[in-house]
Amino acid sequence: MTASLHLGSITISWLGGGEFALDGGTMFGAVPKVLWNRKYPADADNCIRLRNAPLLVRTRETTLLIDTGLGNKLTEKQRHIFRVHPPWNLVEELAGLGIRRSDVDVVILTHCDFDHAGGVVTHVSQGRPELTFPRARHIVQEREWEDVLAPNIRSAHSYWPDNFTGLAGSGLLELVDGDAEICEGIRVRRTGGHTRGHQLVEINGSEGCAVHLGDLFPTHAHANPLWIMAYDNFPLELIEEKKRLLAHYRQRNCWFTFYHDIHMWACRLDEANGISATLS
Repeated sequence: MTASLHLGSITISWLGGGEFALDGGTMFGAVPKVLWNRKYPADADNCIRLRNAPLLVRTRETTLLIDTGLGNKLTEKQRHIFRVHPPWNLVEELAGLGIRRSDVDVVILTHCDFDHAGGVVTHVSQGRPELTFPRARHIVQEREWEDVLAPNIRSAHSYWPDNFTGLAGSGLLELVDGDAEICEGIRVRRTGGHTRGHQLVEINGSEGCAVHLGDLFPTHAHANPLWIMAYDNFPLELIEEKKRLLAHYRQRNCWFTFYHDIHMWACRLDEANGISATLS
């Protein structure tokens, strides 16, 4: 993928983490289809196409990834169920930019669902698992990691143990509690809402800012704070946090970056949370 957003001292690019399809009704929860289908059309099976596009963030000194895509460990059955096409191509796209796996300094996981953390561990020769980015600090909120280790009956379907093989004992897992500065211009903040330990990433360059709200703002069609997903574990908490965050970053004229949206990479919002500018 070739899209890039330039913020002066920081550049954001989107990479190929695999595309899939999910049920549109689930993606929009209680919102009637007659409303959401106008903004994000479904196919005949009521499914919508979604990207899983890791964000490559390059500062003056740091090469950083936000989330890691689907990875290469899905079974044939899983690829069929989720209609995966094209597949995960993250490592190859990084190589095309002259970036080796060992060049990545930091991986930030907004949360640990399989579609965001699937690329933490890769299968190499003969299916042997190893960390995809063997030198990178992996930034996860403490509460999120607690739930990875002891998932409830709902999250167990999305926190897959083979996505974290070897991470805990690698010395590369860095747990944070709340707000933390990761490197120059990059901060994380725990939001909760979607999962208990979901976090956003704030990106401040010399010529502008962006915020990645992860699954709090999965597509441009979710700009209304009340439009949330059935996948969201703490819906009322999410709505209040989303209202606050959209207002805060809108006032700063930040770009809102997307991981899942098939129609655009980023947008800006106006005072009514309408789309005022896009990067498509």
